[in-house]
Amino acid sequence: MKFDDLVKIFEEKRRKYGSDVYKYISEVFREAKELHYRDWVKHPTKLQDHEQSWRAWKGKNLEKLILYIIKKEVEVLGLKVVEGNKLEKTKSENLSLELSSVKRNLLVDFGEFGAHLPDVDIIIYKPDSYKVVATLSCKVTLRERIAQTGYWKIKLSKDETTKHIKVFFVTLDEDGTLISRKPAKKGRAIVEVDTDGAYVLSETTIEESNKVKMFDKFIKDLKELIKC
Repeated sequence: MKFDDLVKIFEEKRRKYGSDVYKYISEVFREAKELHYRDWVKHPTKLQDHEQSWRAWKGKNLEKLILYIIKKEVEVLGLKVVEGNKLEKTKSENLSLELSSVKRNLLVDFGEFGAHLPDVDIIIYKPDSYKVVATLSCKVTLRERIAQTGYWKIKLSKDETTKHIKVFFVTLDEDGTLISRKPAKKGRAIVEVDTDGAYVLSETTIEESNKVKMFDKFIKDLKELIKC
């Protein structure tokens, strides 16, 4: 199964649900899983474990789908997006001047141990100045990376060059970690205290706050952010 097949399913849902389509991303992946299984049966993985193969595919393509959903709207704001993997896996000398500059503007200094990129999935930046505006980590549930996201926010905030960068988490929240503000589960507490916020793509109603919101608020918040 290819990413294009996932996009087709998503676009079918968009025609059905309109602007509320973000609430049904889990439904998109449930349908995609059936197609993925048919392909897997023809070419099974060595461990003969479809669930393992599916989880890896779902995680990788959730990132791509989020990028697909936001790219045009982000560009309308005069910003650009790039995948974190592209900067991580490509040597600076092989990047364009623009992306090489973006990479330098996101590096975290570890002193004698060098400078390293934070583990993020999507980077939003200003193409005129190469200034990084925000990073997104996109995961099915919070337990996959939320503590790590909080760590990188703390590291970025300690350097004058990177302290302005907003660090966001985008999630399907399929285990319901973000539903309640009080009492808060550990993942919700980390989002509220150690990140710049999380955006949820889910049919389930969550108790929103200044830090935890439904995904439809993301572009509006980004607009406000670049005004600052």
